[in-house]
Amino acid sequence: MVGAATAGNQKLPTERTLGRQDAARDDEAIAPGRLSKRQKRRRRKGAAPAAEALGSDGMSPGASSGAMSASSPSSGSPRPKTHGPPRRGQTRNGPAQNRSVQDASVSDPTAEHASPRSRKRRRRAGGGARTAAEAIVPKVVASEATSADRRGVAQDRPAPPAPAPSYSSGASTNECPAASSGTPLSSAHRPSEDVAEADRSKPPAYAALDLGTNNCRLLVAVPTRPGQFRVIDAFSRIVRLGEGLSRTGRLAAPAMDRAIAALTVCAQKLSARSVAGARLIATEACRAAANGEEFIERVKRETGLDLEIVSRETEARLAVSGCGSLVDRSAKGAVLFDIGGGSSEIALLDLRRGYSRRLSNHIVAWTSLQVGVVTLAERYGGRDVTPALFEAMIAEVEGMIAGFAGRDALKDIVGGENFHLLGTSGTVTTLAGVHLGLERYDRRQVDGLWLSDVEASELVARIAGWSFEERVANPCIGSDRADLVLAGCAILEAIRRVWPAPRLRVADRGLREGLLSEMMVADGVWRRGALSTATDRHQRTMA
Repeated sequence: MVGAATAGNQKLPTERTLGRQDAARDDEAIAPGRLSKRQKRRRRKGAAPAAEALGSDGMSPGASSGAMSASSPSSGSPRPKTHGPPRRGQTRNGPAQNRSVQDASVSDPTAEHASPRSRKRRRRAGGGARTAAEAIVPKVVASEATSADRRGVAQDRPAPPAPAPSYSSGASTNECPAASSGTPLSSAHRPSEDVAEADRSKPPAYAALDLGTNNCRLLVAVPTRPGQFRVIDAFSRIVRLGEGLSRTGRLAAPAMDRAIAALTVCAQKLSARSVAGARLIATEACRAAANGEEFIERVKRETGLDLEIVSRETEARLAVSGCGSLVDRSAKGAVLFDIGGGSSEIALLDLRRGYSRRLSNHIVAWTSLQVGVVTLAERYGGRDVTPALFEAMIAEVEGMIAGFAGRDALKDIVGGENFHLLGTSGTVTTLAGVHLGLERYDRRQVDGLWLSDVEASELVARIAGWSFEERVANPCIGSDRADLVLAGCAILEAIRRVWPAPRLRVADRGLREGLLSEMMVADGVWRRGALSTATDRHQRTMA
């Protein structure tokens, strides 16, 4: 049965056309077995009477017996196609709205009971033995297919799912030093033949996975314009791998199970794609835990993913590579920081000698503090934080920064108009979401947002004044971060007190973007003509 478009999608007939249709219906009602002069003229012009496609109740033949039930509004399907606005005395919900053309496989009673003379006239008119419904159906099907494709919804099948939202990174080509092309995936995660065949003509995809103390994150992207890439798949889950690590020095069994479950999802995503290069890293939790290496072996055994425990220096460099494109090019200096779950990386950038696309060249000092939102919250508590307790958190982090030998590398420009902070972490993105009053976190509004010094101070004070229940109720914090956000705010406040700045920029990007940038730079995919060369090489590899 042919589905029908709604009346709102078709061209309404003119009054003259409606008059002809009404006259044809009246003529057929008077003499159903004979053709009037008006009908004969319409036959010679190649137009079938509207009544031949309609039953006496205004619906197509067989509708009253259930043949058209799939097209009726009561069945939940789209409303059938109407033949113009309702006649006088009828409403849109009346019989005029329920007319539809039936499938060619359903016979036309008008043709079945027509006299031999009528059938002979039909053949002379060029219609052969086809019924009016058969003559109309192909045109209706073609029209509906075209309109359905244009709207993205077919009449006889459910709408396809909307594509997952994606974003482009603005990471610069030369903002990171060359690195290896990544750790190859194990044989258990090679794409299937069907996936490989479908991906041969596409640019090579790269994958980056970051297993931290609090989160497990995955990005899969393809290179686009020089220095940029388009994310085609993403995954993020809070696993709290470092839960209890500061007390026991070991990864807890429940925490490892949560991480394995998240990594299994990542492995499934990677196995469904053709990945030219991948780098899968683990950070502070696995670095500090006595059973970190044992956990890495378990991950490889159970998921097939070969994780690499990176150094603190590498983590700091990757943070710069991932979000360095958000550094203001007119600035003379900046402090970039990444507040993690078990550690916090800080890099001082001196831009007074000119801006270089490889931003890591501007790092004059860096440090990795052995404190993160999880470890600090475990020491002080994250649910009920008094003002005195909050100040104690800030003081502890300030004491850690005081031991950083390079803290004064930018002392002559700190606090000036040509200096700013750049933060990448769940803490600063949460503050940005609260500042914007978002009902639901939206990366597009948060990434790259500028906060003034006054705005940042007011946000920290406001969140510090909320109860645990109020933090849970905020859509940008929620239950997952309600007990960690104040620890993050304390680390942020310590950084702001040591390096005061008139502006703070928020980055919703970091290590994963840095990993992707370094792999693409190493493979030279952004060099002139290199993208097509990399695509060809990718096709040969998959052949």
